[in-house]
Amino acid sequence: MYLSEIRFSRVITPAFRRVRVGSYVLFLLLALFISCDDYDSFTTDRSATLTFSRDTLLFDTLLTTVPSSTLTLAVYNRGDKGLRISEVWLEQGAGSPFRINIDGQDMSRTSTNRVEDFEVRRRDSIIVRAEVTLPEFKSDDPREVKDALVFRLESGIEKRVPLIVVGRDAFFLRACTLFKDTVFTARRPIVIYDSLVVAPQVTLTLQAGSQLYFHNEAGMVVHGRLKAEGTLENPVVLRGDRTDHIFDNLPYDNLPGRWGGVVLTAESMDNEFNYLDLHGGSYGIRCDSSSLDERKFLMTNSILHNLGGHGMELHHARVEVANSQISNTHGHCVYLLGGDATFVHCTLAQFMGIKGGALRGQALNVTFWEEAGSYTPLVRADFINCVITGYDDDVILMDPLEPDSVLPEVDDPQVNYFFSNCFLATEVPKEEVYTQRFPQNVYDLKTSTDVWGNATSDEDSETPRHEKNFVLFDTKNFLYDFTPVENSPIRGIADPAYSAVWTTDRLGRSRLADGAPDAGCYEYINSDKND
Repeated sequence: MYLSEIRFSRVITPAFRRVRVGSYVLFLLLALFISCDDYDSFTTDRSATLTFSRDTLLFDTLLTTVPSSTLTLAVYNRGDKGLRISEVWLEQGAGSPFRINIDGQDMSRTSTNRVEDFEVRRRDSIIVRAEVTLPEFKSDDPREVKDALVFRLESGIEKRVPLIVVGRDAFFLRACTLFKDTVFTARRPIVIYDSLVVAPQVTLTLQAGSQLYFHNEAGMVVHGRLKAEGTLENPVVLRGDRTDHIFDNLPYDNLPGRWGGVVLTAESMDNEFNYLDLHGGSYGIRCDSSSLDERKFLMTNSILHNLGGHGMELHHARVEVANSQISNTHGHCVYLLGGDATFVHCTLAQFMGIKGGALRGQALNVTFWEEAGSYTPLVRADFINCVITGYDDDVILMDPLEPDSVLPEVDDPQVNYFFSNCFLATEVPKEEVYTQRFPQNVYDLKTSTDVWGNATSDEDSETPRHEKNFVLFDTKNFLYDFTPVENSPIRGIADPAYSAVWTTDRLGRSRLADGAPDAGCYEYINSDKND
C-alpha cells in the first residue's frame, strides 16, 4: 500500500501540476483582459467630467506686441472610465490673441481655433499649453483682454476655462542715441533694446512716473546730462523688461542681472536723481573719473537695489547722496575710489543671498588705490546719520590709516573719511587716527544695545541679529523693508542738525515728530498712534 501510493503520486503529480499552471495562466489572461477592457472603456455618463489644475489661466501683465511666457494647464479625468472630448475651441475663434496647444495639437494652425477628438483615459490627464501676444491698443491706458477655452465632452457636457491678461502699449527704442534735449513722460513704458545713449551736451529728462524697461544686457550711457524727476507717488523706474514670473511666487523683476545699468562718463556732469527706483540690473550707477570742480550727481529719495554688481561705483567723482537706499548687491553696495562724496541719512544694507553665503561684496568699500596700483586722492567721504550694515559682522572695508604705513611714496596723501551718528556693522581700530573719524556712532556688533541701553545678542536665535533691526525680511520672495523696528538701536541716534534739513524720510514720514530722528533713510513710525 505504501508502495502503490508512491506510484500513484509519481504518475498523477505532473499532470496535476500542468492543470494548476494552466489554470493560473488562464486566470492571468482573464484578469488582463478584464483590466484592458476597463482601461479601454469610455462613458457618456453626464456625471463624469473633467477637472483642471487651474480654474483660470491668468497671465502676468504684458506689453503689447511682446509674446508672453507659456502657461501650462493639466486636464484631469479622475473617474474610473475614460472620457472622449469631442471638441475644444476658443470662444473668440480665429480672432483670439491666445495660442493653445492641446496634447500636441496646435489650435492656432486651424482656421477657427478649434480641434476635435481627444481621449482622456481613466485616471489620466492631458496637457494644455497657452501663450498670448496682444496687438497694439494705440492707447496709453492698460486694457484687460479675456477669452475662454471650452471643452465639449461626448456626453454633451461643456467645461470652460477663462483666459485673462492685462496689456499695455509701450514705446520701443533700439540702439538709440539722443542728439537733442529729450523728455520721457509717463504715458507709456519705454522698452530699450541694445542701448540708450545720451550724447554730449544733451539732457535727457525723465518725468515723474516714467518707466524704462531694459532688455537683457541693455543699458544707458550718459555723456550729457540725466535728470530723474520722480515723486513719492510716481517714482522714475529703471528695470528689466521681463514682466512675468520665474516661479509662481517670484517675478523676474525681483531678480538681479536682468539688464545692464547706467554709466555716467567722464564728461557727464550735474546729473540729478530724485525718487529714482533702479533695480534688477547687472550694476546700478557707474561713474567714470572726472573733475571735482563740478558735481557729478545729486541723488535724493532714491533706491538702488538687488543688483548683480556694485550698486554705486564712484571713480574720483564729486557726488551728494541723501535719503536714499542702496542695498543687496553681488558687488559692493557703494564702491568709492577717491573723490569727494557725502552721504546723509542713507541706508546701505548688504543682505544679498543668505547668512554666511558667498557672492556678495561689502556694504561700503572706501579706497584710494586703483586696481593697477595707482593712487587716487580721497578728498572727502562723509557719512552722516547713515545705516551701514548687512549679514556679515564687518561690512565696511577701508584702507589703513597708520601714519607709517599709509602712503609713504605719496606726498601729502588725502584719505579723508568721516562717520558720525551712524549705525555701523564694523569694528573700528582703537588708534586715535581712527577714533577721531568715527564720533557718536552705534555699532552693530555681536553684543549691542538697543535704544534703551539694553544688551542685545543673536545667540541661540534663528533670526540673525542684523535682520532683527528691520520691519521685513522675506528672503524667499526678495522683499525687504529697512524701516527700523521699535527696539532697534538705529532709533534716535541721528544728528538733529542734519535731520532739520531732511525733515522727512524717503517715504515722506516726519523725522521730527518724536524729537529723536533715526539714522538711515527710514524713520520708525508707531503704527498704534496712527490708527
